[in-house]
Amino acid sequence: MNSSLRGYLMVSIAIFTLVALVQLVRASAGFPVQIGPYSIPVAASWVLAVAAGALALWGMRALRRG
Repeated sequence: MNSSLRGYLMVSIAIFTLVALVQLVRASAGFPVQIGPYSIPVAASWVLAVAAGALALWGMRALRRG
């Protein structure tokens, strides 16, 4: 595997893992989030945590496959 592709995958995995963890903490603690006049429901954090986690796992599989 090309070293730049390997680096890209490692950075992507780190970012998606961090996003998944932040969303899990937000969802489990029930922190309110409001963007302008819009309130973001906690359920959205659960969905985003699963999506970001799935992308991180996908990146790990790609990195492992080499």
